[in-house]
Amino acid sequence: MTQHVEQLEAQLDSFSSSVRLEALEELIELAKSGEVEFAQSDGSSNVHFHTFYSYNAEGYSPSKIAWLAKKAGLNAAGMVDFDVLDGLEEFYAAASLLGLKDCGGMETRVFVPEFSDKEINSPGEPGVAYHVGVGFPTADVPDECKSFKKNLIKTVRKRNEGLIGRVNEYLSSVVLDYEQDVLPLTPAGNATERHICLAYARKARGCFCNDDELGAFWSEKLGCALDELQLPEGLGLLNMIRAKTMKRGGVGYVKPDAGSFPTMAEMNSFILAAGGIATLAWLDGTSEGEKEIEKLLGIAMASGVAAVNIVPDRNYTAGLGEKDQKCKNLYEFVKVAEKLDLPIIVGTEMNSPGQKFVDDFSSTELSPLKEIFLKGAYIVYSHLAMQRQCRKGYLSEWAKGNFETISAKNEFFSELGKKLGPDRQGLLADLNDSVLPQQILNKIK
Repeated sequence: MTQHVEQLEAQLDSFSSSVRLEALEELIELAKSGEVEFAQSDGSSNVHFHTFYSYNAEGYSPSKIAWLAKKAGLNAAGMVDFDVLDGLEEFYAAASLLGLKDCGGMETRVFVPEFSDKEINSPGEPGVAYHVGVGFPTADVPDECKSFKKNLIKTVRKRNEGLIGRVNEYLSSVVLDYEQDVLPLTPAGNATERHICLAYARKARGCFCNDDELGAFWSEKLGCALDELQLPEGLGLLNMIRAKTMKRGGVGYVKPDAGSFPTMAEMNSFILAAGGIATLAWLDGTSEGEKEIEKLLGIAMASGVAAVNIVPDRNYTAGLGEKDQKCKNLYEFVKVAEKLDLPIIVGTEMNSPGQKFVDDFSSTELSPLKEIFLKGAYIVYSHLAMQRQCRKGYLSEWAKGNFETISAKNEFFSELGKKLGPDRQGLLADLNDSVLPQQILNKIK
C-alpha cells in the first residue's frame, strides 16, 4: 500500500489537472479508510509555500502542498506564487476536500521610490523589494484589476527574454530557446529565474559528450572550481548560474529602475482591490533599507500594508540564540511589528532545493514566537473565510466600523480563525452589515 500511496502522491505533481484531482480524491479515500494517517496538529503552519505555478524546488503542485500539509498536521497552510494566482483555485479546492485551513496569495518585486538609493530585501538592487499579497478570495480578480494582473506577466516575460538573450551570448555554445527549453518546465507558462537556471543546466548536459567537457565548460564560464558545482543540475550549479549570470555583476544583469517593476503603492492598490491583505516582506534586517525598518513600514502602511511576512528558517542558527545577529534582528523585528499591531505571516518558501517543508517551531529560537506566528496564520485564514463568504474580511468596511483598534480586530480574527473549521465556513454566508463580532463568534461555537 505504501508504494501505491507514493505513486498517487507523485501523480499530484502531474502537469495534468485531471490526473492531480483523481490522485487527490483517491488519497482522500485511503485516508478515510485509515490506510493513510494524518499527523496531529502541533501548532505548526506554513502560509508561504510556492508551487510549481511559479517555482517549487520539489516540483509540488497546489494539490500536493495541500495534501502534504494535511498529512503533516499543519494548523494552516497557504500558497504564495510569484506574479500569478494560477494555482489559487486548485489549492482552495484541495484544502476544502481535505478540511485544511487555507489562504493564498501572490509575491512579486516592487519599486519603493523613497528607498531608491538603499538596498531593501532584493540583494544588490537598491529600491527594489520582494512584496506579498495574502488572503485573495479568488483568482478571478475584479475588472479594474485585470489589466494590472496581465501586465505583471508581460513584464516578467519581457525581462526573462532579455535576460536569456544576454546570457546566451555569453555562454555561446549553450543557447536557450524560451518557448522550447524554458516554458515546458512550467504548467502554465510562468517562468522564473530558477526555471531558466535549470533549463541552462539541462541544455548544457546535452551539448557535451562527457562529464569532463561539461565540467570544464561550467568551470570556465562561471569562474569557479569544479568541486563547487554539483553536476549536472545540482543546487551548487543552479545557484552559481543564477549568481554569476543573472544577479548584479553577472553578464545578464541589467540594473532595474523605477519602470522595471510596479511601485509598492501600485501593487498595494491591486492587492486591496482584489480583496487581499498587502504584506511587507522582511528578509533579515541586515540591509541598509531594513536597518530603517520603522521608516520603511511607515511608508508601506501609508499605501495600504497591513501585515508583514517573514521566512523564519533563514533567520537563526540553531543553538546560537541571540548570539546570532540574524536571530537578534528577527526578535527585534517581531517586536516592531507587534507594536504596530501588524499580523506576522510566516513560512518556508520551498523555492530553493533543501528548504524545509515547515519551520522548526520547536527550536529554541522559534518556540517563543510560535503563538505569534500561528496567530498571523489564523488571521489570514479567517480573513479569507469572511471575505469569501460575506465580504467582511480584515480590511472591509464592516471591519472598519466594528473595531476601535487594530489590536481588537486582530483578536477577533485570530479567535475566529482558531475556532472556525473549514467545513463550517458556510455559517458566515450572507451575514448582514449590522452583525456584531461577538455574534459571529457565538454563531460558530
